[in-house]
Amino acid sequence: DDQIERERASQHLPGGCCALAAVYLMGKFYVANAGDSRAIIIRNGEIIPMSREFTPETERQRLQFLALLRPELLGKEFTHLEFPRRIQPKELGKKMLYRDQNMNGWAYKKIEEDDLKFPLIYGEGKKARMMATIGVTRGLGDHDLKVFSSNIHIKPFLSCFPEVRVYDLTQYEHCPDDVLVLGTDGLWDVTNDKEVAGVVMEVLTSYEPNDPCRYTMVAQELVMRSRGVLKERGWRLANDKLGSGDDISVFVIPLGGPGNYT
Repeated sequence: DDQIERERASQHLPGGCCALAAVYLMGKFYVANAGDSRAIIIRNGEIIPMSREFTPETERQRLQFLALLRPELLGKEFTHLEFPRRIQPKELGKKMLYRDQNMNGWAYKKIEEDDLKFPLIYGEGKKARMMATIGVTRGLGDHDLKVFSSNIHIKPFLSCFPEVRVYDLTQYEHCPDDVLVLGTDGLWDVTNDKEVAGVVMEVLTSYEPNDPCRYTMVAQELVMRSRGVLKERGWRLANDKLGSGDDISVFVIPLGGPGNYT
């Protein structure tokens, strides 16, 4: 993250990205995630999550707590409190459900003038945005990112620190069909874990266990199925739903060695 900031200053290179990394060291996989990419292990048909997405929804309490500690970051335009919907001026003095940085559930409060500000986190699911600008809350770069038509910087709320999960390969016997799948959000937006595992098993069983290209073909198939087919109404999946409109990058890494097995 510091390197990107130095290049921004010296080479005028703006921008940022999420990051998902897997490191194999002394019999263990260390999977580090900062952003909304995802990693799963598929072992003997079982799905083992190796990361979680960092979004305005999943990191709501961290973001609200920072905004509470440093209200100047909100630029007098936002409130750190969350409401089920936007508050209207005519609702001043009335009671409305809300939650703050310490709450998992909801409670009632009397609406005040400050509550009319735009909420720090607004929207649900993939439409959730922080400061009405960005849908991920961890990653690298984005040092120049500001709220539209303002001088409010987003960067203080973006963390470059990943969450790391560890998987000990020495604890299990792995066959050539056991894999680690790394994918950007373009894959997971339209394909869930179970569907990915189904594609993995479908493609792998059509190749010999010692054929090294079988894993590349799985990755290719996952990309193509998530993108869909171009039709008159845009890119469509097999179920006719919209294909992924985001970038789709996939790695499929074998956990077991080649060879014949039952």
